[in-house]
Amino acid sequence: MLTINIDTARRLILGKQGLWPGRRWRDIEGAEQAIRTMEYLQLDPLNIITRSQDIQLHSRVINYQPGMWEDLAYQQRRFFDWGGWLAVRPMDELPYWRVIMRRERDGNSGDLRIHRMAAEHADAIDEMRTILRERGTVSNRDFAMATRTRTQHYRGRKDSALALYYLWRIGEVMTHHREKFERVYALTEMVAPAHLMRESGEAETVRFLISKDVSFLGLSRLSRTSDAFHGRGSPDRSAKQLLETMLANGDLIEVRVEGWKTLYYALGSDAERLYDLNAGRIPKDWTPLATTTTEEVLFLAPLDPVSARGRARTLFDFDYVWEVYKPEHQRKFGYYTLPILWGDRLVARFDSKFDRKTDTFIILGLWLEDEALSNNEAFAEAFACGLARFVRFLGANKLDATAIREPLLRQRASFIEL
Repeated sequence: MLTINIDTARRLILGKQGLWPGRRWRDIEGAEQAIRTMEYLQLDPLNIITRSQDIQLHSRVINYQPGMWEDLAYQQRRFFDWGGWLAVRPMDELPYWRVIMRRERDGNSGDLRIHRMAAEHADAIDEMRTILRERGTVSNRDFAMATRTRTQHYRGRKDSALALYYLWRIGEVMTHHREKFERVYALTEMVAPAHLMRESGEAETVRFLISKDVSFLGLSRLSRTSDAFHGRGSPDRSAKQLLETMLANGDLIEVRVEGWKTLYYALGSDAERLYDLNAGRIPKDWTPLATTTTEEVLFLAPLDPVSARGRARTLFDFDYVWEVYKPEHQRKFGYYTLPILWGDRLVARFDSKFDRKTDTFIILGLWLEDEALSNNEAFAEAFACGLARFVRFLGANKLDATAIREPLLRQRASFIEL
């Protein structure tokens, strides 16, 4: 067993996710590499300043532009989107996920509500199959409410929506493309390469899910909420047996983090990185292409896996909650507050909006974890550099930084070149 301190754990997780010590990919080719390295790119429909998934890739890829991931997924077919936890996944992983899709269809594991849809909406499902064969592509918007059976389901208000969603979850259809973020469906054989229209073996699939979960998190507890154990892998007993085999073979290693109660797992292939990080060295393949996170801050997406769902508190002692779904009177900071990464720490957060009528990016508030940063020249410069890149990425022509209370930070922000 390897024992590491919290700094090493934090740097491993940031580095595995492509955030530290700086951006190491460029352009659309780099976006593909980033998504593969991240393992999953979670999607969210909200478009406030831009969508979460685009912010996530901006923080990792030089010259990333909003929508590049869609080109990779729906034009180049390098990726596909799927799942109740909606995420973009590499297309060459499809044979593994087809095992999970079949299990959901059969009702043997996964979300049992999917299996119930087959009986509850059988006629609509058969109808959608026929329409898809006739038309090629179909969106739920193609069906007027007046012509459909109304439903009270969280996945849609029309039986056509649930039928299409069911076919998508069990793998009969895939997302052909998106229009205003809404899925346009096609039969899977129209989207996926023929050689990927197969299922991997059962044990091979569980091994894949365990490895992917550990790689995605960097350090994983492999809890019952992970893909590998939450009904998407094989039953718990066989998954646990395979976990023991992977540990014995060195595919996984056990890691103890000083101050953390739970035992964690890392990929065996990350052992050398952990030794480097423990010794204060940066792994060679993590060398940034340009600025480091000490020279230029990064703004993390609301759903970034290093900080979302309580992880910010564990890794950074930074209390972050995405307040977009909270009533206004319950918000502590703001509607779309983003954490700020400087070096390997979350040091601040800011709320903002993008006034598209005036092409103005408006900072609504900035909150520092340590007020000493308000007069820190190095942080002021790094903040201004990160802000300049972010505003250009959004396509804004003007910046309104008057809400920043700290004079030094407000001054540096006000003088950036767009």
